[in-house]
Amino acid sequence: MADWGPVLIAVLFFVLLTPGLLCQIPGSGRGVPEFHSMRTSGVAIFVHTLLFFGFCAIFMVAVGVHLYAG
Repeated sequence: MADWGPVLIAVLFFVLLTPGLLCQIPGSGRGVPEFHSMRTSGVAIFVHTLLFFGFCAIFMVAVGVHLYAG
């Protein structure tokens, strides 16, 4: 049986945390995160990478999401 939980969680967070798709953290000069700006800086990529790793670690290790197929 294959455990598809970590794969689906990683794909979901990769899509949702793509810099500039839903929001830009940190924004380029504004206090509020910019929505759908499609302008990506190196700092934004770094922040989104940390968020991606943190959320994946929490959901895969601490929560233990498992989805078996087969």
